[in-house]
Amino acid sequence: MLRWLTAGESHGPALVAIAEGLPAGIETSTKDIAHALARRRLGYGRGARMKFEQDEVTILGGLRHGLTQGGPFAVQIGNSEWPKWRTVMAADPAEGDGELDELEPGTTGQARSAPLTRPRPGHADLAGIQKYGFTEARPVLERASARETAARVALGEVARAFLKQAAGVELVSHVVELGPVKAPAGLVPQPSDEERLDADPVRCLDAVASARMVEEIDLCHKEGDTMGGVVEVLAYGLPPGLGSHVHWDRRLDARLAAALMGIQAIKGVELGDGFELARVRGSQAQDEIVPGNPGVHRATGESGGMEHSAAGPERSISRRTNQSGGMEHSAAGPERSISRRTNKSGGTEGGMSTGEVLRVRAAMKPISTIPRALATVDVATGESATAHHQRSDVCAVPAAGIVAEAMVAMVLADALLEKFGGDSVPETRRNIESYLAGLDERGLGVH
Repeated sequence: MLRWLTAGESHGPALVAIAEGLPAGIETSTKDIAHALARRRLGYGRGARMKFEQDEVTILGGLRHGLTQGGPFAVQIGNSEWPKWRTVMAADPAEGDGELDELEPGTTGQARSAPLTRPRPGHADLAGIQKYGFTEARPVLERASARETAARVALGEVARAFLKQAAGVELVSHVVELGPVKAPAGLVPQPSDEERLDADPVRCLDAVASARMVEEIDLCHKEGDTMGGVVEVLAYGLPPGLGSHVHWDRRLDARLAAALMGIQAIKGVELGDGFELARVRGSQAQDEIVPGNPGVHRATGESGGMEHSAAGPERSISRRTNQSGGMEHSAAGPERSISRRTNKSGGTEGGMSTGEVLRVRAAMKPISTIPRALATVDVATGESATAHHQRSDVCAVPAAGIVAEAMVAMVLADALLEKFGGDSVPETRRNIESYLAGLDERGLGVH
């Protein structure tokens, strides 16, 4: 079982993340994690913090000479702004004023030490004050901040490395909607498109839609508002059978939905065609199983990973995706195969992976911190007031895709270890190969 925890506050000295249950032999490095964190800072419409924020990565345990050791993996991400917050966020009782009177950047002139008694609508501020008995929002917003997702992205990078090295599984994400602008339907990226997507200002695969999204962000910024959108994560190369139908909490789709809903500002999740399936009849909502073509191969990303020989069993089951191009054909292969006409289900059925490309979307609401402050109540006086304004982004949807990749990676890594076990990457890989070979012997192989 893979477990992970994060600790730390937005303006504290550092974030700390721990993953327990990772097998030995995963190749990763400080550089890899730093690269993942740099991707999280991408995106047009980000706030001033992204311009000077530097994620100082220190691996504290679980990695030696670029390989995980099988023990808990711990990473620390330092806060380059910590000196400015040392007194306000000190762990021990304050002994002096220090920089208490210094103004907080991006606010309406409020000192860092001033009590935040005007909770912001849409944030955790008020509910946290009510739940924990606080008199102001600082203890709530510091932990509730999306800054915490940096720790999850760090762990997600290690999970992604494990998935690729043990099973040939690769992930990619992209923005499909931003405010009123939608990317054209049917554009599905491959893992090889990651660099191209990261170079786009909003991480959208379609150039025309991307330009319109940028225009919307500019307009939103001019009007003192914020924007939300929808991101999609795809996973290529998954074996069938991850997750289970036998209990609600073991269903892969349920675990993915919970993980994505746990990202700050995410308000909706769908797998495959999701909510659109509720608008059609049952005969149009299923992925029909049909006799396939000879030589259908397992859906993978560009790099492959788990490979099978050209010749295969007399019959096999295969998943052919629509649009994504994940399935490839060759001249040689099984005499018979079974495939899917479509991938409306998004790669899961009955709570289990099917071997098709996993496709999951998450909807991010507009950021709740709005420059033109919304109405609230000052909890210190009970009087009407305008909400406190912290500096924030106009739009963080492109970054949400990177965080979503990390969460999907950790859920899939957990499900893979649950199914195949292994104290080392080679052992897990052998277990997967044995499982797939067994499917071939039964004529149920996925190629």
